[in-house]
Amino acid sequence: MEYIPVLIMMAAGVAIGGAVLLITSLIGPNLPNKTKDSPVECGVPPVDHAKNRRMSVRFYLVAILFLLFDVEIVFFYPYAVVYKKLLSSGNFIIIEMAVFIAVLLVGYVYILRKGALDWE
Repeated sequence: MEYIPVLIMMAAGVAIGGAVLLITSLIGPNLPNKTKDSPVECGVPPVDHAKNRRMSVRFYLVAILFLLFDVEIVFFYPYAVVYKKLLSSGNFIIIEMAVFIAVLLVGYVYILRKGALDWE
């Protein structure tokens, strides 16, 4: 019973999204042309077909590093929320978070020394 408001909000969101898609497909003009249908990245027209160009491994490395450092925030947030309670419960959790931060810093220094964040 306590989830009914959440289900109502989800249903409203799906209904509004579906209605907007339906209305725009019925009312909006469908005038395809070569310019609209061409792929564009950052406002620059492509020079070559994407399959003919090789991507640098650094691009994927930076993407994975971004995900790793983004996921670490997931671990920091709950810690920050209950920080005042943790201070009264002892030093173990504070030492544990210090070790976690130290491991992250070691990884960050490693990738800096390897030049993973140096973009050529």
